[in-house]
Amino acid sequence: MLFICYLKLLKLKHLKFTVYVLTLALFFGCNSSNIKNGDIVFRGISNSELSEAINDVTQTSKRSNYAHMGVCEVENNTVYVYHADSKKGVIKEPLNKFCKTKETNYTVDVYRIKNATNTQIEIALKQAKKLIGTPYNTTYILEDEGVYCSEYIYEIYKTDSIFKLEPMTFKNPKTNAFHDGWIKHYAALGIEIPEGKLGCNPNGMANSNELKFIKSIQKNLTH
Repeated sequence: MLFICYLKLLKLKHLKFTVYVLTLALFFGCNSSNIKNGDIVFRGISNSELSEAINDVTQTSKRSNYAHMGVCEVENNTVYVYHADSKKGVIKEPLNKFCKTKETNYTVDVYRIKNATNTQIEIALKQAKKLIGTPYNTTYILEDEGVYCSEYIYEIYKTDSIFKLEPMTFKNPKTNAFHDGWIKHYAALGIEIPEGKLGCNPNGMANSNELKFIKSIQKNLTH
């Protein structure tokens, strides 16, 4: 009798452990359920200097803390993300790869455009596909060749005026001086910092009134 009770206790502990592991997997994993075509994914900062520089100078008073973004398409129950990668240019890759790279694990949140029609989404995704292979715009100046991550999303939804351009700043809000990361970035390019030029950024776009927050699909595991 005692042996049977012991076995039952072991089974109960095993069940609890299994539930615990599954809960962690759902919480920390890149859970793609309920994602729709046209949904926009925002990725948190990585440990790269440029990623931190983007986030530091574009912080808002709301919940966003992002340095990268892309747009989703669902194909045969698999979610893909179109985005402008700083090294590869505009690419299409599975959501799981977008969530986790060799460099780090990122926080990833999903937003949806309010009242977007299926036609609007279809047109945007067609435009997203046309731009695959476009190089990354390292100057962040709209007139220059290529697109940077938020510029890419702005462009594919440009005809619907979903997002608005605003004067860019590269200054640390705490000191009102140019951020060290941006000073190094533009010194390497050999051009002046384009302070005040029109542009966009992930944090600003995440706080657009045209978007609504859907869910977090991955929590940052390394920061």
